[in-house]
Amino acid sequence: TTMRAIAAEGGVSLGSAYYYFESKEHLVQAFYLQTHLEHLAACEEILKQDSDLAARLLGVVRAKIETSMPYHRFSGILFRTAADPRSPLSPFSEESAPVRERATALFREVVEGSSLRVSDDLRKQLPLMLWLYQMGVILFWIHDRSPGCARTHQLIERTVEIVCRLIRLANFPLF
Repeated sequence: TTMRAIAAEGGVSLGSAYYYFESKEHLVQAFYLQTHLEHLAACEEILKQDSDLAARLLGVVRAKIETSMPYHRFSGILFRTAADPRSPLSPFSEESAPVRERATALFREVVEGSSLRVSDDLRKQLPLMLWLYQMGVILFWIHDRSPGCARTHQLIERTVEIVCRLIRLANFPLF
């Protein structure tokens, strides 16, 4: 769509739309930040309640899907552009780095607030690895057409414990 159409839908002048957002890409980056802030708010209580890594991870990833549900259809449309590794809307792009770093910081909080015992090297890498796990769940969710995205919820339920077991296994010198 055009910025003109976005401004019209938002009930603002085109000049006002451009005052706040240089381009559609900047608007989408603001959307990424807004959805991240919604996710953070939903995670506050989850992270206060438990020190078990699996419970914390399960709660945070569930919260991401739940807070994203109103944007399910839009996320599928956006994915067409965001999947392009050269796109500034890719979650791996330089333009997306500020939100990606904030999301990774949330997973750092998941790990640091847990009772998990791992090497310092692994502890340092875990937040990014857990964010990548969540990105895989989100990709599945984008394509999930089951009622209420039930298949995505099953995926989360079935994989969080596996992820946590792999983390514990990675702590053994053999691995």
